[in-house]
Order: sequence, then structure tokens, then C-alpha cells
Amino acid sequence: MHAPHRAIDFYFDFSSPYSYIASEWIEALAARHGRTVAWHAMLLGATFQVTDIKSPVSYPLKREYSMLDFERSARFAGVPLKMPAKFPIATQNAARLFYWLQAGDADRAVAWARHCLRALFARGVDLSDAPALQALGAEFGIPAAQAEAVWSDPQWKAALKAANDVAIALGVFGAPYFIIDGEPFWGNDRRAQIERWLEKGAF
Repeated sequence: MHAPHRAIDFYFDFSSPYSYIASEWIEALAARHGRTVAWHAMLLGATFQVTDIKSPVSYPLKREYSMLDFERSARFAGVPLKMPAKFPIATQNAARLFYWLQAGDADRAVAWARHCLRALFARGVDLSDAPALQALGAEFGIPAAQAEAVWSDPQWKAALKAANDVAIALGVFGAPYFIIDGEPFWGNDRRAQIERWLEKGAF
């Protein structure tokens, strides 16, 4: 049965351009249909280990097309994108901070996710660089020493690992990945199908 009140589960990776693009439209789309969005940070690297695949940009034949499509998809969505010089990058520290924030205030965690995604893909800030991430945290109101203490804390390392394990158990193998009323949708390019599902239910 279609349940309009149920949240849309949105799985994203801080290093995923398509996650960044989707993060800019999912909330507004959900709100138009009376839904909320539950954000889940994850690491694509963890899913790649399970599926025995690599990022498309790891393959010379796919890399050029992928880089073109990132930029074209952003233009199509009206989202600013400037691919960072270093890509892809490790983003576990940003994700650990996300779960630390989420434990206290889910809205603030979402704001942090947007802050980081926009920093990486619109400003070229390297989230894998500790000083750069600390500076980004300071912009957000997280003191540098506190940010480092959080991402080094075994509690938040375990929280991220648990989140990856739960996502994989649910069948999440890529990002962005949406689960709506139990129905999975993979990719920023599934926006039209998601909209149709929310408007009229299962098809």
C-alpha cells in the first residue's frame, strides 16, 4: 500500500558527483509529495568490495565518458559543478562527522552533508585532506580539534562501518541509491521514475 508519510531513504557517498547532484533535488521533490528524506552516508568502496567492481573512472574506456556525464548531468539539473583536481577521494572522515552530527541533530547532519558536497564539487575542496576538512568544519561551526577527535574516535568509525553494513544488507550497491516504500532506485538518472512513483504509486 502506498504510504505518503514514509520517508525516502537516500544513500549517498561524499565522493560521488551523482550523489551531489541528487542531494540538490531530492528534498524539494520529496516535499512536493508530502515526504521527508532520511539521509544515509556510505562509502562506495565498501560496496565495491562486495560486488567486486571498481569506480567507472578507474577504467580508461569509461573515465572520459563518466567525466563528461558528471558535468552534463549537473548542467541538466541546474547544479553548479566543477570537478575537483583530485578524484575520486577518500571521504570516511566527512562521513564519520555526519554520523556524529546525526546522533544529536539529523537536520544539522544533512546541512553538513550539503556543505561538504558543495565544497568538493563546486569549490574543489579536498575532503580527504585533514587540514582542508578541519577548515571546512570550522566554517560549519565545528572546531578543528573537535572534528579530528570525532573522526579518530572508534565510536564514529564503528558507526560508519555499521551504516555501510546495513546499506549493503539492504541491497545498496551504488550511490545515490533511494528506497521508497521498499522499492529501490539507483542513480541520479532515476529522478523521473521516482517522481512518477511518488505521484501515482507503484507501476
